[in-house]
Amino acid sequence: MSSNQEMKAFIAELKNQFKIIGLFLVIFWAVEIINQSFFANNLNYLGIMPRSVVGLRGIIFAPFLHVDFPHLLANTVPFAILGWFVMLQNTKDFYVVTLIASLFSGVGVWLFAQPNSITMGASGVIFGYLGFLLARGYFQKNAPSIALSLTVIFLYGGMIWGILPANPSVSWLGHLFGFLGGIYAAKFISSK
Repeated sequence: MSSNQEMKAFIAELKNQFKIIGLFLVIFWAVEIINQSFFANNLNYLGIMPRSVVGLRGIIFAPFLHVDFPHLLANTVPFAILGWFVMLQNTKDFYVVTLIASLFSGVGVWLFAQPNSITMGASGVIFGYLGFLLARGYFQKNAPSIALSLTVIFLYGGMIWGILPANPSVSWLGHLFGFLGGIYAAKFISSK
């Protein structure tokens, strides 16, 4: 493949990655606008309700729901940046890591969160990306993965404190289990 063809392929893949991230962000924002404008925030009841059968649906819906616009805004930038970092070696990794982090985070919250609570937001997935990116360098043991892990530590290393119980209105369990899901995803993808 000539360098011109390689550059065109690179640009096409970059556009594809931005479209994927953009589509997720459009869905997040559209759901929040619809929830606030037409449902008086009642879609939030589709979040994760611990240890209830109906609450299981929240494992699927929770990443797309947010308490309010500031909550969504706080998740938008790290989702876009860390999500794109997940795609850097292989765009398909994004789907695998997103699915695994969502499941780990959702199931962990469903099993262990306080009764009579509702958990929602994309932060469990974001912490999954963080766990994946930090662990990928360890599992793959190649220069690009290690460099990306170090970059993520530099840019987002402070997020790690989010897996500890500090703020009662923040689902640290979702963060913790998402993070563990990301580490599992790094091991899973590296073993393939």
